[in-house]
Amino acid sequence: MKTILFPVFAAAVLAPAFAAAAEPAQQRFEHDGHVYAYSVTETDGYRIISGIEEKSGKPFKLRVGTHRVRGTVGTQQVNFSLRDVEPLGKAAVTLAAR
Repeated sequence: MKTILFPVFAAAVLAPAFAAAAEPAQQRFEHDGHVYAYSVTETDGYRIISGIEEKSGKPFKLRVGTHRVRGTVGTQQVNFSLRDVEPLGKAAVTLAAR
């Protein structure tokens, strides 16, 4: 389950901070054939990532703290370190070309 959550979390954490608004902007991305829609809000010093996996309809809600991420995916509780998160879409580097 963590391998699915890390991309969702990474995309949201690395996204630019949003201005406070009544309705947070909805974002989407695809990973391993799954499409996720989510929004990010700031509350009491935490970043809250709420969304849904579009095909299954499984909701998720993650609370991002200084060092840990806690929340739910569907009915499953999740809890992992921020160090475990890998960013999506690492830039390709060309070392040599001929």
